[in-house]
Amino acid sequence: MTAPEESVRVNVPEMPSGSYEVRIGAGALAGLAELCQSAAPAHRYAVIADSHVAELYGARALDVLGSGGLSADLLPFPAGEWNKSRQEWAALSDALLAAGHGRDSAVIALGGGVTGDLAGFVASTFMRGVPVVEVPTTLLAMVDSSVGGKTGVDASAAKNAIGAFHQPRAVLVDPELLETLPPHQRAAGLAEAVKAGAIRDADLFAWIEEHASDLEQGDVETLTELIERSVRVKASVVAQDPRELGLRAILNFGHTVGHALEAMSGYAVLHGEAVAAGMRVEARLGEELGVTEKGAGERLDAVLGSCGLPEVLDDDHTAERLLEAARPDKKARLGALRWVLLERVGEVAREGDEYTHALPHRHALEPLAAALRKALEASDSAT
Repeated sequence: MTAPEESVRVNVPEMPSGSYEVRIGAGALAGLAELCQSAAPAHRYAVIADSHVAELYGARALDVLGSGGLSADLLPFPAGEWNKSRQEWAALSDALLAAGHGRDSAVIALGGGVTGDLAGFVASTFMRGVPVVEVPTTLLAMVDSSVGGKTGVDASAAKNAIGAFHQPRAVLVDPELLETLPPHQRAAGLAEAVKAGAIRDADLFAWIEEHASDLEQGDVETLTELIERSVRVKASVVAQDPRELGLRAILNFGHTVGHALEAMSGYAVLHGEAVAAGMRVEARLGEELGVTEKGAGERLDAVLGSCGLPEVLDDDHTAERLLEAARPDKKARLGALRWVLLERVGEVAREGDEYTHALPHRHALEPLAAALRKALEASDSAT
């Protein structure tokens, strides 16, 4: 199946080209060779994919590249969030050298968010930086993580603690690749699209509310529109703040609690599931602090439930434990966590010139406990 493609330009003035293309369309993978030749010309390409995606799509990607006259190698690594590590970064870097890749090579990141982060970091450091083309295969990566140039690996103390900004030369999004994605993984990706609407596009949020059933069932046409609209939100933010010095912090709505929940679960909870729970709690935290319009938490509850996201909060997730798990958060400054809080659905509240709100531990404990209690009560009443 080949459908008309959408193209979104991500403007990044620091790049020599000034921008890059996000190409979106069912069947778009067939155009990978042409996109690489135009956006990231190289003598050789290294397709980096986790072991699961390598089995599903590795041979197909190599065939497309080979048919286009491009030389490429497939470099797999073990699947799993825990493999987004310095050890796998080193192993992949060594594999590139062993295969004879050099400064005239380029990396193709084929996979989900873990692969995009890890392969992007490999590209950012190999030979002091080679081009990377992102080919996301999960909904979460398609709507969010493949765009923006954040790369990195996890450390024992914190997620994404080691990394670099390395913008892709292009992003190719083929929603047909989602047909092999399990429903719970698809639902996890919907959380990041809900986030995009919640922080910056009230119309997108309302559209997701209206189309939640089709999105949960995996309708390709509806998912394609969702991806395009979500990417436009991400692109508009990245264009204004490519290195997260201000506005880009709004993309972390739900992530302070979300990352804490991931860590507490030993990464058994999917990123999107954790962010969904984080948004529910952080919306209510804003309500408790008088920052967020009342009812935002209830709207998030409803749309996230309609998208098929499970509730991962339970009574073990106390305010004290969450705050302790969140201490290494990248947004923390001067000993205080900084929270992204909504003003209303579709708009983030500001604190002066800041897009985040500083809450020292002692000031966060009581309102966070209240927010958690209300989020859990809402979950209990829905079941």
